[in-house]
Amino acid sequence: MLSALSDWFWQDWLWFPEGLGWKDLENKGDEVYAKAGDLWVTLPIALCFLLVRQVFERKVAVPLASLLGVREKVRVRAARCPVLENFFSSKAKQPTQSAVESLSKQTGYTERQVQRWFRRRRNQERPNQLKKFREASWRFTFYLFAFIAGLAALIDVSTRTLLPSQYWYYMIELGFYMSLLFSVASDVKRKDFKEQIVHHVATITLISFSWCVNYIRAGTLIMLLHDSADYLLESAKMFNYAGWRKACNYIFIIFAVVFIISRLIFFPFWIMYTTWVYPLTIYKPFFGFYFFNGLLLVLLCLHIFWAVLIVRMAIKFLPGNNIVEDERSDKEETDNSEDDDNEDKANGKAAKMKNGPVQNGHSSLNNHHKKE
Repeated sequence: MLSALSDWFWQDWLWFPEGLGWKDLENKGDEVYAKAGDLWVTLPIALCFLLVRQVFERKVAVPLASLLGVREKVRVRAARCPVLENFFSSKAKQPTQSAVESLSKQTGYTERQVQRWFRRRRNQERPNQLKKFREASWRFTFYLFAFIAGLAALIDVSTRTLLPSQYWYYMIELGFYMSLLFSVASDVKRKDFKEQIVHHVATITLISFSWCVNYIRAGTLIMLLHDSADYLLESAKMFNYAGWRKACNYIFIIFAVVFIISRLIFFPFWIMYTTWVYPLTIYKPFFGFYFFNGLLLVLLCLHIFWAVLIVRMAIKFLPGNNIVEDERSDKEETDNSEDDDNEDKANGKAAKMKNGPVQNGHSSLNNHHKKE
């Protein structure tokens, strides 16, 4: 059954225009073409990336963070309270007002103390600056080298023969995105978490498909366009976490320009034009044509989504704004513990003063009589 399904799936009419097929991609003398079986090598490459990343973050990213002055905010830990911890773990991290009132009665805490406990407990689970810096520095390093490798792979594309540089560029890119998909559960979760999953899956499918049907030039250009902006964004994040605001802002401006030009101009009006419009002048549309361009359309929609976030962040460059935060990040809640404590003390003092000053544990109103 599986053999029959495989034979049907790999039929020529599905993936190639009329008159062409898999036989046209068989090696002929010095002409070497991409093969679907080559993609198996990306699995060990992805595992190697996961291991190299662990070493890089500990041996390179951590010392670099110290050198750039990455500082952690001092977080006040939530006091041990089994009732609140059980509610936080099993029911909700953001309790409703009615839940706060109920928990206040169960624990003996005031409603303000309950709210403060949950705020501190949520902050404990948010990733620290060092973790964010380590992830950004790892991605920055890869995207920078990948961009340089992409330029090298495009130097000689005059022949239809698969070049070693193109082979390794594809395998390494695909292996890296697979490693990102494997580690997405442990990485910092942002507001666009679902969009990131869609992006990784679409990218892996797109790279794999373009390799199998020998769309090497189009695939290389697409990966290169993405890498051209990504390393700038990651470097801006690194400087932001280190508190280098001006450097972060300047790099972010460059990133925004490169992102819009590469992904909203070159990508749709150059890449997608040559894959969507030009082929129709030569061949009739077929399933592989719609499949490939459908994936490109998914990426374009994600580009538009992220472009909106970039514009929101760019607005912060207006006069009076001197910080750029990642719109996708889950921001840490401010812990006004000192103000809350002072307010609690003030409330307690007010409660005591309600019946007048206290002397020796008794209201002064009861001490106006003379001793006998």
